[in-house]
Amino acid sequence: MFGSGFREKESCGCGNEGVTCRSEKNTVLSGNMVISHRFSELPITVRFNVGLAIQNYSHWIICHRSSELHRDNPVRDSMGLAIQSGPLNRTVIQRGIGDSKLLSLGYLSQICEWMNIEDDIKLQSGDYAVHLDLIAKVRGLGSAEKFFEDLPDRLKCQPTCTALLHTYVQYKESSKAKALMEKMSECGFLKYPLPYNHVLSLYISTGQLDEVPVLIQELKKNTSPDVFTYNLWLTACDDVETAEKIFLELKKAKIDPDWVTYSTLTSLYIKKSLLEKAEFTLKEMEKRVSRKVRVAYSSLITLHTNMGKKDEVNRIWKKMKSSFNKMNDAEYTCMISSLLKLEEFEEAETLYTEWESISPTGDSRVPNLLLAAYINKHQMETAEKFFNQMVQRGIKPSYTTWELCTWGYLNQKRLDKVLECFKKAVGSVKKWDPDERIIREVFKSLEEQGNVEGAEQLLISLRNAGHVNTEVYNLLLRTYVKAGKMPLIVAERMKKDKIQMDDETHKLIRLTSKMRVSEVSSCLS
Repeated sequence: MFGSGFREKESCGCGNEGVTCRSEKNTVLSGNMVISHRFSELPITVRFNVGLAIQNYSHWIICHRSSELHRDNPVRDSMGLAIQSGPLNRTVIQRGIGDSKLLSLGYLSQICEWMNIEDDIKLQSGDYAVHLDLIAKVRGLGSAEKFFEDLPDRLKCQPTCTALLHTYVQYKESSKAKALMEKMSECGFLKYPLPYNHVLSLYISTGQLDEVPVLIQELKKNTSPDVFTYNLWLTACDDVETAEKIFLELKKAKIDPDWVTYSTLTSLYIKKSLLEKAEFTLKEMEKRVSRKVRVAYSSLITLHTNMGKKDEVNRIWKKMKSSFNKMNDAEYTCMISSLLKLEEFEEAETLYTEWESISPTGDSRVPNLLLAAYINKHQMETAEKFFNQMVQRGIKPSYTTWELCTWGYLNQKRLDKVLECFKKAVGSVKKWDPDERIIREVFKSLEEQGNVEGAEQLLISLRNAGHVNTEVYNLLLRTYVKAGKMPLIVAERMKKDKIQMDDETHKLIRLTSKMRVSEVSSCLS
């Protein structure tokens, strides 16, 4: 990857290096969940805090230099876009990366490319780290790797390696991240906690929690943990005694705990029913919350919700509305979810109406909260009415929307609607991440009714989504057995789909071979 001229210990000139790390928040639905997310299989402390810890530790710190790139006159890039003089600097680019409202990522990437070809702009390794991260966001992992490979050996140094490492973390490329860390160690690039923090976030988000203490010990051999390291470490911890030892170590190191530290501890105490301790850490957390860390308010709401404190939830929400001109979608999502969890359904509906009247985004994640609540309460008629209203208001149903409807109709055994919604669900995404549970449940209902036509339709939807395997064919065959019918050319179809038969497949084919021929040939594809 690096070539023979890979340089050791080259500084970017700012004394710091870094890249961002963001965690996409999962929508939290209240009540009896009908959707299973793989992330939710992690321990509860990890589920609740990993996003907060990762997000907080990695605000864009790629390069702290603020030297402005002054120009006498505006210039134009290859797209004809004006780049004004004066205010264009590295800080603007870094802020733009984290906030798409400032500049689009594509435009930022164009600015970086323009800077790269300007002879009188002397770029340093930190600038190339920014550019690499932008390329990863705009064009993907492969393009970012090629950008790194094409860099001169003198620029394959600490900042650019850290940026590439961050990209591997974002794409959950564990093996590549580990290999890069080994190379960075050989070159002396691990004298700061940031690269370790990136890999810690990777281990936590992928559930490799046993690797966390091992990496912490490696970190301590080369450098000292920072507050973000301790926050990630606490996030991976699931017992109070260990967590409190980690917190004590943080204090002895004379590191100031931040709001994420106390949020993580509070979550753990709530889980362990240590509510007195939770109240104390929650108060300490609120002392560290300000307008500068806006996301912390949502964390306060969630924690008070988990403690069942409705009055505190409303107090924090009012405080937010008095502190900020407008609430964003994520904050409405948090508050509506909390009200639903507290079983304040009318208040949740009122707040949703407020969001609908002021938000221009049409983000389906917000109405999905209420849709899930209606379905969980077995109010399918209300759910259908609500769904129709959201569509009429221009909100485009997402995969989650269709999956929720699938579960709702499945509970009612309305299999025609189940198949319709499932088909739309898998067709709404470019690449479907299969949910084995919903596949089995739909086939189970089809089998109970001996609905071979429906089973064939489901097979077609799964094939179109690129998810056909031996188990799927066995589920199809079980439906035929229940119906007392023989499927047509199933062996040939499996061969065409490049699916191997197992013992159960052979057994089911033998059973159905003695039955009457099916009349659903029109469904076959």
